[in-house]
Amino acid sequence: MAEPAIDVAGVVKRYGDKTVVSDVDLSVRSGERMVLIGHNGAGKTTLMKLMLGLTHPDAGQVQVLGANPATAAAAQRRAIGYLPESVAFHSAMKGREVLAFYARLKGVATTECRSILERVGLEQAADRRVSTYSKGMRQRLGLAQAMLGKPRLLFLDEPTSGLDPTLRRQFYDLIDTLSLSGTTSLTSSHSLNEVEARADRIAIMKTGAIVACGTLSELSQQASLPLVVRLRVAAGHAADIAERLAPVGEVQRLNDHGIDLSCMGASRMVLFRKIAGFGDVIEDMDVVPPRLDDIYNHYMQQVQPQ
Repeated sequence: MAEPAIDVAGVVKRYGDKTVVSDVDLSVRSGERMVLIGHNGAGKTTLMKLMLGLTHPDAGQVQVLGANPATAAAAQRRAIGYLPESVAFHSAMKGREVLAFYARLKGVATTECRSILERVGLEQAADRRVSTYSKGMRQRLGLAQAMLGKPRLLFLDEPTSGLDPTLRRQFYDLIDTLSLSGTTSLTSSHSLNEVEARADRIAIMKTGAIVACGTLSELSQQASLPLVVRLRVAAGHAADIAERLAPVGEVQRLNDHGIDLSCMGASRMVLFRKIAGFGDVIEDMDVVPPRLDDIYNHYMQQVQPQ
């Protein structure tokens, strides 16, 4: 089995008497698109900084690309790209100059800059000063510097902040393409609808701890959330059908033409067989599994806003 790109075991981070990251275990496979979600103050950015070697754990171990990120060799650090939540560049420099500056720092040929600026949609603004850039343009320039040198691992902290819907889609299309070529990504995000279909796995953080991790289907099972079955039925039959299905599905909504029922995944096949037995009386059926925001809200109960 290939060595994981990120391996975090029993990691704890404290600032004074406050524990910000609490006994976290997380393994990210090579080429995987892992997304980290959680409330403000959950510890997402601190965990990412531990993986980057920008701060040190008080307990536990962090391995990134097979090495301790705090003591890794320069060649290994060059294999990592990082886009912070808030990017800041010298406002008097042009976009092309900024990227060339970071290319030289990273030991990457500046000839690579032009193609990267094209990929992030900044080729037409490359010779404009950063002071004239919108927030979204600065965010794309930040992504461009993270992509320098074809990194094996990308850390992306709220990467689509300030981007319009079209640019957000293009951003995730780019991450998908990089993943196919073997690049691992760890993305911290509050945009649940965006990452729902774009993540291989999702880790949910709450008050410093990872409370759940897995695919969307696995998270739904871990949270024990029901799925919803929506039926459209022939007029005059809804009440009778709802009564007959009540033993295996809880009725959530009922009118003359429609029934919404909820059931746990383990009992869904029993429910489906009963529905099939009604024949043509059932005109249509739709199955709605829990969404990521449903799962997230389940775990975030009793979290105080920060």
